[in-house]
Amino acid sequence: MKAVAFDHHGDESVLTVRELPEPRVGANDVLVRVRAVALNHLDIWVRKGWPGLKLQMPHVLGSDVAGVVERPGPEVTDLHPGTEVLLNPGLSCGSCERCLLGEDNLCRSYSIIGENRSGGYAELVSVPRQNVLPKPKNLSFEQAACLPLTFLTSWTMLVRRAQLKIGETVLVHAAGSGVGSAAVQIAKLLGATVIATASSGEKLGKARELGADHLIDYSKCDFLEEVKRITSRRMVDVVFEHVGSATFDKSVACLPYGGRLVTCGATSGYEVKLDLRALFFKRLSLLGSTMGSKGELFRVLRLVEEGKLRPVLDRVLALERAAEAHRLLEDRAQFGNIVLVP
Repeated sequence: MKAVAFDHHGDESVLTVRELPEPRVGANDVLVRVRAVALNHLDIWVRKGWPGLKLQMPHVLGSDVAGVVERPGPEVTDLHPGTEVLLNPGLSCGSCERCLLGEDNLCRSYSIIGENRSGGYAELVSVPRQNVLPKPKNLSFEQAACLPLTFLTSWTMLVRRAQLKIGETVLVHAAGSGVGSAAVQIAKLLGATVIATASSGEKLGKARELGADHLIDYSKCDFLEEVKRITSRRMVDVVFEHVGSATFDKSVACLPYGGRLVTCGATSGYEVKLDLRALFFKRLSLLGSTMGSKGELFRVLRLVEEGKLRPVLDRVLALERAAEAHRLLEDRAQFGNIVLVP
């Protein structure tokens, strides 16, 4: 099969088009022909590598996949070739206490397609049956690929971790990103007031179309001072963080007594400073979050089918242009998701 893969970590130039063997299909696996795969910042982090990350090379990136069933394994009886599907990127053992409680993203063996095993930058990908969901009928393959990792991550951050409530105010950083554009919509669906930050007027205009109530161009002003102005110094109940060191200290300063900060990433750096006096005296909650349970994605997809949430597709590129797509993502030149098609 044709795939884009790398055999050592580095910049986007390590991504090359090559022929790789067809993925192995286990008894309870499903071989899926990829029609679209969306990019995430996770792809960039894996490509660059980090201490302790061990991959079987060559490695194929790509967590968010939409496609059609090519061939089910012998124990899979409810899926047939040609069925249009969407893949849940989260992998777990399925038998431990956490998995059986519906908390599979807390499983000790939890991993993500495209991060810990070969992903969707290819013509074919093999996944366990439990990771295969029906593709929403009202979406194209390219639109559907924008959903799983970004919307499941944002949903879990706001609903499960931060427990955002109707009438509260949330600050969503980098609203032009995949998780940011999803967070704006989810927060509005929950009845919150949304303050969105982005790096340009164009991106902020799109954030307003998604439901943002207040807009901050962080390239032109201090977002902390703007939050003070917008809220009359009441500050925000929840900060949706995924930027990291560039924003973290001021994000914490945006919280009132009892405020919550939830984070899923660190695109600008992972080392931050925290004044513990502010943490305990203001009774703040700092919450980490990665992906979400498999069951939650069914709920998200129902909301998409009902038109209450929608994928944000920036552009579609051929799979062979994966390196270019990585550059665009690193340069923050997109709003929403960039999608590759084989």
